[in-house]
Amino acid sequence: MSNFIEIKNLTKNYYNQKKKINVLKNLNFKFKKGFIYSLVGPSGSGKSTLLNILSLIDRPSNGNLIINKNKIDFNDVKLNDKIRSDYFGIIYQEKNLLSDFTAIENISFAGIANGKSLKESIHISEKILKKLGLKNRSKHFPAELSGGESQRIAIGRALINSPNIIIADEPSGNLDHKNAKEFFKLLLNLKSEKRIIIYATHNRFFANLADCRLQLINGKLKSINARK
Repeated sequence: MSNFIEIKNLTKNYYNQKKKINVLKNLNFKFKKGFIYSLVGPSGSGKSTLLNILSLIDRPSNGNLIINKNKIDFNDVKLNDKIRSDYFGIIYQEKNLLSDFTAIENISFAGIANGKSLKESIHISEKILKKLGLKNRSKHFPAELSGGESQRIAIGRALINSPNIIIADEPSGNLDHKNAKEFFKLLLNLKSEKRIIIYATHNRFFANLADCRLQLINGKLKSINARK
């Protein structure tokens, strides 16, 4: 199991009415393939900020992000879009499904956007829907799906390009406990020696399901209960 993501002296500052706010303070950590990481911390501690930097959606104020031994140049937007598309599957709390697209179309669209043909994307999406227990919901629109079903579609969309890295930001925040447990069962079953899974959660029970729990507080990152 090798290091695939590394952050070095990562810092993120915001300015509020000319006052500098240090959200992330010189973070250093190495994420290994084959591991699942949970990220915990109080609201406003910077969990989403860190995940957005790791997934190249946001940029740090200082420090470096290294993915697959390549240092990220945050000014190279075109290359970073390709890296995100090739390496990442991202699951959001709000799901962000396209309301005018069916379940299978929502998943397929992510494959087409990454260069797959329509036929290939639909074929892969059908297999994913079957694996997620949603084969009979493939023609349904998001408004016709339950919260748990919609979040499973979000998992499917993240999986279609076989990502090395899955990022999930409070993915069960809008689900009841039963559906949240089902969601995390699916998420943890995606563990692979070729993959890193990182998710943020406020729920201690779900946080403890990870191989390593990372605590973000006062801008500092601390690793606890890591399993080797």
